Amino acid sequence: MQMDRTGLADFLRRSRERLRPQDAGLPDGPRRRTPGLRREELAQLAGVSADYVMRLEQARSSQPSPQLLAALARALQLTGDERDHLHLLAGHRPPEGPTAGQHVRPALRYLLERLGDTPAQLLTDLGDLLLQNALAEALFGCVCTVAAPDRNIVWRWFTEPSVRAAYPADEREPLGRLHVAELRAAATRRGFDPPARALVDRLTAASAEFAGLWQRHEVAVRRTSRLRVRHPDVGPIEFDYELLQTQAADQRLRLFTPPPGSTGLDALARLREIGPATAHRSHR
Repeated sequence: MQMDRTGLADFLRRSRERLRPQDAGLPDGPRRRTPGLRREELAQLAGVSADYVMRLEQARSSQPSPQLLAALARALQLTGDERDHLHLLAGHRPPEGPTAGQHVRPALRYLLERLGDTPAQLLTDLGDLLLQNALAEALFGCVCTVAAPDRNIVWRWFTEPSVRAAYPADEREPLGRLHVAELRAAATRRGFDPPARALVDRLTAASAEFAGLWQRHEVAVRRTSRLRVRHPDVGPIEFDYELLQTQAADQRLRLFTPPPGSTGLDALARLREIGPATAHRSHR
């Protein structure tokens, strides 16, 4: 990403001029020729030199680090959107957004319940299943009797043979690799925090297959793909898989839609008739 020095200089200066000293816990002091904070005051609040702030605002500085940008964003009391804009102007990707953990926002729960014609699931970035609608339960099975720590799609793939049995034999090996590659990407984004480390350690101890794939250090994030599943009552069903980012950085919404011109619509209609109660018990 390219640094926009002119845009960064203008945004920093205008953000500084918009912030009143009293909002930053500083006295008004002597009469001010210009509104807002002085450069020296911003430098003090951010823990940098006034000379560097001046060079930033004059569009002649070196590229600031993400750590310095975070300090400037705090000192200027930027909103989340303004902070992201600051990072982009400086040529950096914005930091990850807020996390939600296991909490499901009411709006997402409402959305999944209204997606009556489309199987949909809400998962954490580590693969913990948080919520699925009735059609997804009819397709993949209920996990209501599964202990909460085991409601993880990677864990179940490598520890419950019945889960992968629903997929074509020639696709199981690449799907397993993809599970591990996605987990590697998520764990790295998290900085291998305790939940990520605990899951990886648990999988490594439980599955030699997982341990071998983990050593390959493959990384991927599947956002769209074609997925084939064999349902015991409906037979083979083909779906287009779409991964949507939610407001929380650690949650993902997965949608499964029938490809245009396929028999998927008829299969989904039969699934709705069958319902979750008699659905097979494997879950992906």
